[in-house]
Amino acid sequence: MTPESSGGGAGGATAALETSQSKYLSASGGEQEMHIVLTVRVEGTGPTRPTDPRDPTQPTDLTDPTDPTDPIVSTGPTGHSGRSPDGDAPHHPDGDAPRHPAGAGPGGAPLLAQVLVVDCSGSMTWPQEKFRAARQAAAAAVRMLPAGTRFAVVQGTEDATMVFPAHEGMAVSSAGQRRRAEAALQGLTAGGGTCIGAWLDLAGRLLAAQDAPIGHVLLLTDGRNEHDRTMPLDAVLDTWEGRFVCDAWGIGDGWDAGELLRVARRLHGSVGAVREEAALPGEYEKLTARLLTKTVPELTVEVTPAPGTAIRYLKQVFPTEADLEPGGPPGPDGAYRYTTRAWGDETRRYHLCLTADPTGRPRGEDLQLAAVGLARPAAGPAMAPTAVRLPPPRACVVHWTEDPALSRHTDTQVAHFQLYGRFGQAVAAAAAAYRRGDREAAERHLGEGVRLAHAVGATRPLADFRRLADIEDAAAGRLRLRPDLAPIDFEHLITASSHSTYGPEPDAPAPPPGAPPHPPGGAGTGPDRGPDPGPGTACSATAPAPAFTGPCPACDGRAPLTARFCPRCGHDLRERP
Repeated sequence: MTPESSGGGAGGATAALETSQSKYLSASGGEQEMHIVLTVRVEGTGPTRPTDPRDPTQPTDLTDPTDPTDPIVSTGPTGHSGRSPDGDAPHHPDGDAPRHPAGAGPGGAPLLAQVLVVDCSGSMTWPQEKFRAARQAAAAAVRMLPAGTRFAVVQGTEDATMVFPAHEGMAVSSAGQRRRAEAALQGLTAGGGTCIGAWLDLAGRLLAAQDAPIGHVLLLTDGRNEHDRTMPLDAVLDTWEGRFVCDAWGIGDGWDAGELLRVARRLHGSVGAVREEAALPGEYEKLTARLLTKTVPELTVEVTPAPGTAIRYLKQVFPTEADLEPGGPPGPDGAYRYTTRAWGDETRRYHLCLTADPTGRPRGEDLQLAAVGLARPAAGPAMAPTAVRLPPPRACVVHWTEDPALSRHTDTQVAHFQLYGRFGQAVAAAAAAYRRGDREAAERHLGEGVRLAHAVGATRPLADFRRLADIEDAAAGRLRLRPDLAPIDFEHLITASSHSTYGPEPDAPAPPPGAPPHPPGGAGTGPDRGPDPGPGTACSATAPAPAFTGPCPACDGRAPLTARFCPRCGHDLRERP
């Protein structure tokens, strides 16, 4: 990454922003859509290996495992952390606080608060291995929590009740507390119904009382949300969306992938499932290990449309799909702000769709539609993030043209994720057709799904397809449904389709060191590219890459460094300092 794009050098985390688009839109007709893929990459967030409390080489807990006064964090209006239920300060025999070599924020304070939700409905009792695996998986996740991490275990039936701690609050991880949590898990019994809304609502209340910057829920279920009327899931998601992250997992043969996807997409998590019960503890360990490497609680994606431009949507498309909504009306600078949560060293991609009307717009030149950038979260008691060096904003531009050969071109990254979206829709349509007994329609939709999966290189879903059908020609989408298919295989396929592939790199690679920043025909912009020296401000297969943006001296807007006029106020920028 170059300093121009990353915003900094050594030390601390660094964020990079790339955009990929085709700038040409047809000047004929009415409103047109512009599609841009944003790639956000974060590096240098801190420890790459979480602490394993079982590892003798790691620092040990300083709490006494036999001391019943190991701290509990109670839920309440003040959300005091690290205190026992009666409000007293936690007792540490050494007079010291636990050390947090991983998953810790400034000053050693733990970043993570974790709630484990275990489905304890009646259907979990058979086969017996299923409920045993659920308890073992939750215990495995608990064992990995570093000292000082706030955690709780919730029992899910048609209601939600506390497993550990016994009252409505959160424990502070120590050797003793982890051991007691495992004992409570082993004593769980199954019986009752399923109300996922109640489970998430209790988890949300527990996390809301804490000051940990990263709140996370790991939810497991084997059935459908049959008691939704008790506490409707949609209402609960409306309440808690953007407040914590939830990863939802299915086990057994009765869960509904659509319900789990609805939870994960609204709560910015992922969906997983196991075919063999014995695999669940290992999956929980891997998921917890990844979670403990996340040390940046939030990054905000800012989109500032130019006058006459509207934002149709911004959604995450890699590594999983997630819905994004702005945090409120635009600010004084006209920017809409979308919060993304819990970052480690990773890359995510977002699909931005803008709309504009060419009527009355100039032809033959690049015009800014919007500026996109990254920002840190607003300061607050729970938002003391790892310092992140941010890149400068980037311009999204349009070039209105009468040439259909130019306006028909689709950027390769945009095309990839549009195909992936159609792939997921085909899978969902096939599952719905099969449930209503229409095998012919299911086969047709499944064939389209296979064709699209082949086109985007989705190898994992292709393996799941083969459980449902005999594939004759993947490229052409020819297949025959298997007579012995299991309906649950459709749920696994839907789950697999929610994990997207990375997609292509920009249409042209970054130039080698010392070469001109943007040779003719370049496309895509990113951290390895400097400001565009030429007149172009967008990326496509036939145009230079977009310039970085700079502030307009006459207003709060931003414009490409190569722009002649501010797209917001019309100020002449040719004399910009």
